[in-house]
Amino acid sequence: MTAPEQIIGHYIDGQLFAGSGERKGDVYNPATGRIQSQVRFATAAEVHQAIAAAAQAFPAWSETSPLKRARVMFKFKELLEQNSDALARAITLEHGKTLSDAQGEIIRGLEVVEFACGMPHLLKGEFSDQVGTGIDTHSLRQPLGVVAGITPFNFPVMVPLWMIPMALTAGNTFVLKPSERDPSASLMLADLLAQAGLPAGVFNVVQGDKLAVDTLLTDKRVQAISFVGSTPIAEYIYTTGTANGKRVQALGGAKNHLVVMPDADLDQVVDALIGAGFGSAGERCMAITVAVAVGGVGDALVAKLAEKARDIRVGQGLDADVDMGPLVTPQHFAKVKSYVDTGVAEGADLVVDGRDFSLAGHEDGFFIGPCLFDHVTPDMTIYKEEIFGPVLSVMHVDDFESALQLVNDHEYGNGTAIFTRDGGVARAFSRRVQAGMVGVNVPIPVPIAFHSFGGWKRSLFGDHHIYGPEGVRFYTRLKTTTTRWPAGARVAAEFVMPTMK
Repeated sequence: MTAPEQIIGHYIDGQLFAGSGERKGDVYNPATGRIQSQVRFATAAEVHQAIAAAAQAFPAWSETSPLKRARVMFKFKELLEQNSDALARAITLEHGKTLSDAQGEIIRGLEVVEFACGMPHLLKGEFSDQVGTGIDTHSLRQPLGVVAGITPFNFPVMVPLWMIPMALTAGNTFVLKPSERDPSASLMLADLLAQAGLPAGVFNVVQGDKLAVDTLLTDKRVQAISFVGSTPIAEYIYTTGTANGKRVQALGGAKNHLVVMPDADLDQVVDALIGAGFGSAGERCMAITVAVAVGGVGDALVAKLAEKARDIRVGQGLDADVDMGPLVTPQHFAKVKSYVDTGVAEGADLVVDGRDFSLAGHEDGFFIGPCLFDHVTPDMTIYKEEIFGPVLSVMHVDDFESALQLVNDHEYGNGTAIFTRDGGVARAFSRRVQAGMVGVNVPIPVPIAFHSFGGWKRSLFGDHHIYGPEGVRFYTRLKTTTTRWPAGARVAAEFVMPTMK
């Protein structure tokens, strides 16, 4: 390991801020295993400073017309497109995913920016004329105030872009606490927003760990928290945030199943599973981690999966011909490897073993090859828990009802998919499965930006999904006004429940 080349700080009230805290975190290049920089963790006072800047900026920003706010977002979109190569490279150097995958996450984030550019239309309220004699009623959506986002390491650009454009164009001000594992992209986003014309204080970034999170959760000036990450932390953020009077959407973990019906095209299924299971080294909350083979197709499926998995090209993400990069940190590498060890110890059949993978010239990188388990059972740890690595499990069931029950019995309900040629089976699965996002012959059913993303059960805490129409509702509150103008005649006092006449 080498000494870090730079210290990554914060962005508060329109200025880069080195910070005064003594605590720091290491930021690795996952492909080399070396520390390439350090991130300075914010003190509680610095987090309060960022919140104060956002609170001071809120009155003027919330009174800025929605059209002007949208024009800032239009410019931000243009700048994101112009700087996508630099952003993708920053993602790859700190996260490890391939450049093409990094570009893909930027594109998916851009889709939400594009949707948020239509906020002037999305904020339009409703009007009812003459609800009573001489009485009209109208409703409107107004911003909350200071809101915060706490985002994960696996999508350092896309997930912040699921939050920031929606919140800002709705008239809120924002404090972002990105993952300390890959923090550089957050400051690049701050710079692009400033170039787009966003006033100082409207958007702020504080780097940090639990101290920064707890400060955001307890400061009374923060009105809402949006979080994406693991279920234990999501539950903690939801419980703590709501106890402090905040609106909270906390998206947690997942164990996404893909049900393979006997009539499915196995070659299509295998291609889908290889990409959905091993893309981004499995570090996706929508990764398919369990294939449920129905009615005797399992052996043929596993044979085809094993052949394809062994052909996956693992290497550093900057190489154009690589399919899968390393894991993000040495701690995460050790955790994923321990899950594979546990699967073997508990009796699952490890058909493809990627634990001993080593990349020539990058022997210290955090690389693990694809791992494929067969004959996994519901009592096994590798089935019950989210692994967040390139580990795919295959389970065998007799019929559709057994497959559906298996999916519904799991504590997570983020996403799921079914591959079949039978429309009736697909429809029944889509209606009866207990998951928030469903794919029919689509392995990763992440909704487009004008719909909303979110799971069921212990994959989501709170009432709102993220971005899309749900995002508009989350970042605004409804106000309804009933109006009557004097018409010359006085109305006598009434002591009964008001009714429209």
